[in-house]
Amino acid sequence: MATDTSPRPISPLRARMIEDMTVRGFNEHTRRDYVRHVRSFAAFIGRSPDTATAEDLRLF
Repeated sequence: MATDTSPRPISPLRARMIEDMTVRGFNEHTRRDYVRHVRSFAAFIGRSPDTATAEDLRLF
């Protein structure tokens, strides 16, 4: 059984977040952690983080 090693497409929001962190000099470990936390937040609210409200953040 072969595994798909092609990169998964990423959302424009995630691409922008990674680009911003790279420009600001965040190291790879920090970027990976931030993306992981945003993914966790998105799972918590059940939708894209770009639709989050201040109340969503407070509840998280």
